Amino acid sequence: MRLAFTIFLLFIVSFASSAQSRQQQKVDSVFNLVKKYFNQKNADAIYNMAGADFQKDLNIDAFSEVAGKQLFTLGQIRESSLISFVNNSVATYKLRFDMITMQLLMSLDAHDKLQLFLFQEYVEPVGDKTALVRTSNPLRSDIDKKIDSAARTYIQKSNTVGLCIGIIDKDKVSTYGYGETVKGNGKIPNGDNFFELGSITKSFTAILLAYYADEKKVKLTDSITKYLPDSVAANPELKSITLLNLINHTSGLDRIPANLFSHATDAHNPYKDYTKQLLYSYLKTCKLSSKPGTQYAYSNLAVGLLGDILETINKEFYEQQVKEIICRPLGMLNTSQFLNPLLSPRFVQVYNAGGEATPPWDFDVLAACGALRSTMNDMLLYAKANLHPGADKLSKAIELTHHITFNKDVKVGMAWHVITVNGVDYIFHNGGTNGSSSFLAFNTEKNIAVVVLSNAAESTDKLGADILKKLVD
Repeated sequence: MRLAFTIFLLFIVSFASSAQSRQQQKVDSVFNLVKKYFNQKNADAIYNMAGADFQKDLNIDAFSEVAGKQLFTLGQIRESSLISFVNNSVATYKLRFDMITMQLLMSLDAHDKLQLFLFQEYVEPVGDKTALVRTSNPLRSDIDKKIDSAARTYIQKSNTVGLCIGIIDKDKVSTYGYGETVKGNGKIPNGDNFFELGSITKSFTAILLAYYADEKKVKLTDSITKYLPDSVAANPELKSITLLNLINHTSGLDRIPANLFSHATDAHNPYKDYTKQLLYSYLKTCKLSSKPGTQYAYSNLAVGLLGDILETINKEFYEQQVKEIICRPLGMLNTSQFLNPLLSPRFVQVYNAGGEATPPWDFDVLAACGALRSTMNDMLLYAKANLHPGADKLSKAIELTHHITFNKDVKVGMAWHVITVNGVDYIFHNGGTNGSSSFLAFNTEKNIAVVVLSNAAESTDKLGADILKKLVD
């Protein structure tokens, strides 16, 4: 039995563990009410906990019929336990009924209302790989062995395929590959393979904004309505949003636009067909969830919109700006939104949360929130540029993105977040698509940077944090 009442997009940043626990507590609290009302067979009470998008897709009569005929017939929920909480958003609960065990996937919208509510048959997890996955790690030094012990906890999982790890430790650069670029091909990922960066793309967008602010092309305090068509700027909700609000996730805009999925022609590639016309149509009537500048709420929509505004200001496509202002000066010649036929053979196959092959994501108007693809060799150049900015214009822009711009529960710079691992603060961003996961963190004083690129949707956050712990032991 598979009941999907809404579609969830797995593309969110994780941040400090304290913020994650608060969000998990919110989801757990809603789940406890769902469990209570479920056992009371109170469909109306569950429906009233649902968000606007949920209720738009399924009216109360339809929900009551599904609940009565398919859900409540399972009987009482006798036992429940949390299986996972992915990317600070989607909780999976194991539910034991009298005759069957199910799992429930749940997430909340920006108003803490039910967004994802999906019952599935529970399947016992497939055991981890028993044979050691191949690696290029020579296992000679202490660092090699520490990296291997951390990497094994990730790459030996049943749903992971390939992994590339890059380390900068007191100016020594090391790269390690594990697994395969394509399941079954025997080729270990290396520094020249392309991976999806996902949301790490946002840090590039932040540098562009900082660069243009330094050049006086824009002000961080500019209202976004200054750069939008009159028909869109007429929405009074948008007037108080600044460019800075877009890049530090305090705009009050939703995580993703409500009309994204309804216009997606491919559920596995949802951003591909989301155009400027659809974005502007949404913005004309959208409502904010909070007053701009007052609350943190991670938003792909906000940073995607910022990319569109930067294209309007500079009359250049997002990818072109990234290459001209960031990549070429840093020698990053293998970072791009689009890969030509000569480069595409180096692009890894990507795999979803179940370990099955899935298409990589393509982007239109929201490219600035997650469209870039890069190699480990390029990302180590990027990490080094962030670790030790120089005195040139680009370096000044990079340094500006590190300055804290919001410090209420979560520390945020311009796109970058601050995480604390074993008492040490790191500037950080991660990324996740339907088939990739990425992690980048650095600390200037300790002269340490860690980059992790995976061709599986399984989050690399814990692996990245484990590596940081081992490097500072």
